[in-house]
Amino acid sequence: MTPTATARDAERATLDKAAGENFPVAPFFLPRAWRDDLMAVYGYARLVDDIGDGDLAPGGTDARLLGVPSDRAGDRLVMLDALEADLRRVFDGTPRHPLLRRLQPTVRRCGLTPQPFLGLIAANRQDQLVSRYETWDDLLAYCELSANPVGRLVLAVTGTSTPERIRRSDAICTALQIVEHLQDVAEDLGRDRIYLPAEDMKRFHVQETDLATPTASASVRALVAFEAQRARDLLNEGAPLVGSVHGRLKLLLAGFVAGGRAAIDAIAAAEYDVLPGPPKPGKVQLLREVGVTLRGEG
Repeated sequence: MTPTATARDAERATLDKAAGENFPVAPFFLPRAWRDDLMAVYGYARLVDDIGDGDLAPGGTDARLLGVPSDRAGDRLVMLDALEADLRRVFDGTPRHPLLRRLQPTVRRCGLTPQPFLGLIAANRQDQLVSRYETWDDLLAYCELSANPVGRLVLAVTGTSTPERIRRSDAICTALQIVEHLQDVAEDLGRDRIYLPAEDMKRFHVQETDLATPTASASVRALVAFEAQRARDLLNEGAPLVGSVHGRLKLLLAGFVAGGRAAIDAIAAAEYDVLPGPPKPGKVQLLREVGVTLRGEG
């Protein structure tokens, strides 16, 4: 296999993960230019997360593409440093990795700035150094890096950014991140990460060992219900964003809000027992929530 073919395979393997995401990345009803730009942003964001989680494809192709020696490819901080260097080439030069080369035309066409992209790298650096969060505010600060840049990029790509829309988008993105953390409590614990604030665990008399059981105790369920309501409140705070835009973008943003609400409903339907695996909403439930969100009833 040629080096070029290997690079294409690495790029395709990352982009193919879009099909498994909780929320649509670049749905068919969007204009082709938006879809291309959103997939370029997704490819970058997925690569950052894969590096931070140690989920890169075997064989070290991504490390080679980023210029990282094979003996350092397992060092996530080294990989993130190399990715940041390649990101800066997107704005001033020619990037090495095909996913960043794909991103470069989007950055130029949409006038994107480095800040949101750097935020995603900072979040993954933090994941290597911080595995517990003491307070809700600490967790929100993490979401400011790990989630909110994505919504800001969606607004920038579609040319709809305003201060008020960014504020609403931040609320939605933080909520979606919290929901994902609730769905993935067991998986995150397997990575030695807990995204439930320690002060809340103490309040509900939950120990870390309680998160490692096959099913959740009453205390764990009460804690999850508490955090789920916080996420729902954030979604409600951000939902007016949907009514502030028009056309196909309105449908996309309604899908994000509805996806979060449907996921919370699925968690509630599981009686807040997230430990056996992530509760997922069905398509009918999701479509119902889209309708409610579009009508501004929720």
